[in-house]
Amino acid sequence: MIETAILALGLVLLIEGLVYVLAPSLVEELLRMMREMPVEARRMIGALMVVSGLLLVWGAKALGA
Repeated sequence: MIETAILALGLVLLIEGLVYVLAPSLVEELLRMMREMPVEARRMIGALMVVSGLLLVWGAKALGA
């Protein structure tokens, strides 16, 4: 179980790092756009990301079982 958590964290850091390496100006633009969004919209985006992540993890575990 801990190996899966470490793998997941490593993949998140890898993808996040690639975004900053390959497109730092787009990250700045995205942050500017997010600041202009209402808090409720940001919360909804965050909730959708959490649900999507859970579904992906569940699907990956189901396929691997």
